[in-house]
Amino acid sequence: VQLQAFGGGSVQPGGSLTLSCAASGRQFDRYNIGWFRQAPGKEREFVAGISRSGGRTAYADSVKGRFTISRDNAKKTVHLQMNSLKPEDTGVYLCAADWAISSAPVYASESQYDYWGQGTLVTVSS
Repeated sequence: VQLQAFGGGSVQPGGSLTLSCAASGRQFDRYNIGWFRQAPGKEREFVAGISRSGGRTAYADSVKGRFTISRDNAKKTVHLQMNSLKPEDTGVYLCAADWAISSAPVYASESQYDYWGQGTLVTVSS
């Protein structure tokens, strides 16, 4: 599977953005999808993930209640709705795919993910 993230941009604190991850290839619905971000000078960190059916989600504590992940398997797309953005949300956001059985958990560890897309930059600043 090949992934491409898009939808980034510049926004003021408190604003909103929706990122999308578009996939090509077969069997998209066999992959759990994760969103990660990397801020300048910092390590990559898990943001949110969703199971292959969309029935289970996981979020980093720092984004719970502000971000929502969803997917549309028919369109091979995963969305990350980001509200109440903070300057510390600034970074390059990447989506990644983890080939998973239906009962597999949504992992926060990047080592579990097999395929990565190009990132999209989100800048939160006044």
